[in-house]
Amino acid sequence: MDQSSPNPSGPTEPANLSHAEFASAVTAITSAFGDPTRRKIYLLTHEHPSGITATQAAETFDLHANVARHHLDKLASGGYLEVEMSKPTGGAGRPSKRYSASQPEVRLEVSVRHDDILVSLLGRALAMLPPEAAEQMAEEVGLEYGRAMTDSMDSAASQRSFRGALHAAADAMSSHGFAARAEKSAGETQIISENCPFGDAVIQSPVICAVDRGMVRGILSELYGPATIDTASSKPNGDDICVTHVTL
Repeated sequence: MDQSSPNPSGPTEPANLSHAEFASAVTAITSAFGDPTRRKIYLLTHEHPSGITATQAAETFDLHANVARHHLDKLASGGYLEVEMSKPTGGAGRPSKRYSASQPEVRLEVSVRHDDILVSLLGRALAMLPPEAAEQMAEEVGLEYGRAMTDSMDSAASQRSFRGALHAAADAMSSHGFAARAEKSAGETQIISENCPFGDAVIQSPVICAVDRGMVRGILSELYGPATIDTASSKPNGDDICVTHVTL
């Protein structure tokens, strides 16, 4: 296949894409599928080849029709759904939008390239230091990288509210393979990551988790201000997802 040809099934990382362009493509998918309800609605369209309406989606997932319509329009704007107007049964009333999947395959994940050897070497190097020093160094690396990540954000990013900054941080983390989302649960503000781009290296070297803590702290420090970042759960500890608590 000609690598310069677009792939309608989802973005890949062809040789002619720069890192910034690839990150933008990943961010676009994150925007489309970062919300769990939106993912469920997308999967629902694959169960109905003839398409669904906002009313159907709302009834299926107990949503307000406007909320369901917002999710469907977001998926359509990203090219994941096709929209057509359908006449109501009996021919009376206003036409309604029907949303159908634009591709037969379900593609919700993005493969983000990372260098397994370098990550493994990072873990081994940190293991040579005392635990406290290794964790501090790993978090400082993440802090500097997180700050650098904000350079590619729009100039208004520094004017965000705390909530806006938190969601921007989750989007930025997702563009680097973390599949992250921001949410508030039981009074705790947190970022949940369902994927770790460091792979199995974090199981062997849990101290690497301090890198993504630092990334969150670095991003928030540039977009909003200082914040305290604590790891609540992580895959090295046997958890299914990684949860980072954020407090001001």
